[in-house]
Amino acid sequence: MKILIVEDQIELAKNINDYLKKEGFQTTIAYDYFSATDKLAAYEYDIVIIDLMLPDGNGMDLLYSLRANRKNIGTLILSAKNSIDDKVRGLDAGADDYLGKPFHLIELVSRLKAIYRTRKQESSNFIELDKMKIDTSKKEVLVNTQVIDLTKKEYEMLLFFANNSKRVLTKQNIAEHLWGDFIDQSDSFDFVYQHIKNLRKKIQKATGMDVLETVYGVGYKLKSKLA
Repeated sequence: MKILIVEDQIELAKNINDYLKKEGFQTTIAYDYFSATDKLAAYEYDIVIIDLMLPDGNGMDLLYSLRANRKNIGTLILSAKNSIDDKVRGLDAGADDYLGKPFHLIELVSRLKAIYRTRKQESSNFIELDKMKIDTSKKEVLVNTQVIDLTKKEYEMLLFFANNSKRVLTKQNIAEHLWGDFIDQSDSFDFVYQHIKNLRKKIQKATGMDVLETVYGVGYKLKSKLA
């Protein structure tokens, strides 16, 4: 996987670069907006990590340009501005994910891998999950030829687990991904539990399997294996 890191903080950029290389990624650093545009014009990348605050431009403008001209490239917004408004603005502009500073490098790697898997799966339209098949083009989940009757949020939740199959997802992770700017209106994330419960019940009825594992005190993890 080839990654472009667009980050003006030199030490942070180098730390990200060194860690990603250790994890087997091919990486390049651009410390400003114009260096990033030059590198994007000259080379192909799988994912671009974009800091919103750049010394000579706005990372959001870079994102707009990528979405207008390079729709197949993955994007992750990286910024110290970790408010809901900034996150929603980035996601609405077409970013695949958003990570606020400070962050753990191991989580950055997990999110990059999830973006890459999602991009690959979008080209094939199908994700096979034990007895189930997720059709991302029709937004349906099938067992053999029968469609499981899921709500929009239940489908999105299952897809989120499939795209993060090796990661334990907290209630906050799930809420932020599925409800975006509405989560700040809630006192807790307990409503996620009800959606998990309903999704489990429907899948168990259709397949006889419980595909989600509860990691007590942490969150939930996909129990089934991707085919």
